[in-house]
Amino acid sequence: MEFLILVIAFVVILAGAELFTNGIEWFGLKLGLAEGAVGSVLAAVGTALPETMIPIIAILFSAGASSSEVGVGAILGAPFMLATLAMFVTGVAVLVVGRRRSTGDVMRVDTVVLAHDMRFFAIAYAIAIAAAFLPVDPTWLKWIVAAVLIGIYFWYVKGHFEADPDTDAEDLVPLRLRRLDANHHRNHPAVPRLRVVNLQVLLALGLIVAGATFFVDSVEQIAEELRVDGTLLALVIAPIATELPEKFNSVIWVRMGKDTLAMGNITGAMVFQATIPTVVALLFAPQAWVAQSGSYTAFASAGIAFLSSAFVFIPMARRGELRGRGLLIGGVFYLAYLSAVITVISGILG
Repeated sequence: MEFLILVIAFVVILAGAELFTNGIEWFGLKLGLAEGAVGSVLAAVGTALPETMIPIIAILFSAGASSSEVGVGAILGAPFMLATLAMFVTGVAVLVVGRRRSTGDVMRVDTVVLAHDMRFFAIAYAIAIAAAFLPVDPTWLKWIVAAVLIGIYFWYVKGHFEADPDTDAEDLVPLRLRRLDANHHRNHPAVPRLRVVNLQVLLALGLIVAGATFFVDSVEQIAEELRVDGTLLALVIAPIATELPEKFNSVIWVRMGKDTLAMGNITGAMVFQATIPTVVALLFAPQAWVAQSGSYTAFASAGIAFLSSAFVFIPMARRGELRGRGLLIGGVFYLAYLSAVITVISGILG
């Protein structure tokens, strides 16, 4: 029964995320934002919402014994999944469509935008992980770190929002709910009105919150039934269920030749996940955001995320280009870490 609820919650989350991503891109167009802001901020936040809502619901609203562990596992699992498996899937997509491109697997990306994103990710995530080695008492130490992370993310967003706009309606998939405004759609089918865009975004948020609530409850129940550490279960299952399918958006953008949007969707989500969800843990579950015996495996995922990112983006910075084959290294790091996690889980079950 719990697995059925998990699947249903997963579908609801995905439906909400798809509606939100589509709506928020149109919202960005209405604001006249640049491609980097649309991909790295608006679209990234939209695709990051499902896995972000899971730790928020788990930490703030769930009364389960392992709720904080589920929340911390989901927070750590998201950057890891983005830096490894999401990169790998995008790389495969580039290699597939590269046969029809004159540039082959060389991606048509704005390397300045991606380098900007990864610098902020490296700084923010390093600070976030360092906070796990601070003592639980006094808690105000972690509150200071939370304030710093919020400041970093807002400075990051400010940089993208100040860029010159370079997006138009032709770059976007039609608004999903555009036909609700029948008269306007009949006369102006290309661009929907802001009221319909806002309606779709609000509906999507409702679906995401509802799906995340049931997902957290199911993960906790499964963890208790299998007697598996909740952090490890959330670290492996939650990010796959909520993060990877949303990367389908990146695959679509690759097929359309919009590589900056495709990669910005990933790198922007990495910056967001390194800051905002971590702030929730630092403020409301500081006792769980601690690197200690029992949580080392979970926090080791951060090291994997750093390594995978370095193997992808340091060569990009040196050569001034990003190749699809370079993204495949993420799959190697993912399999290596997954093997380690399975070994730990098997030891617990045994």
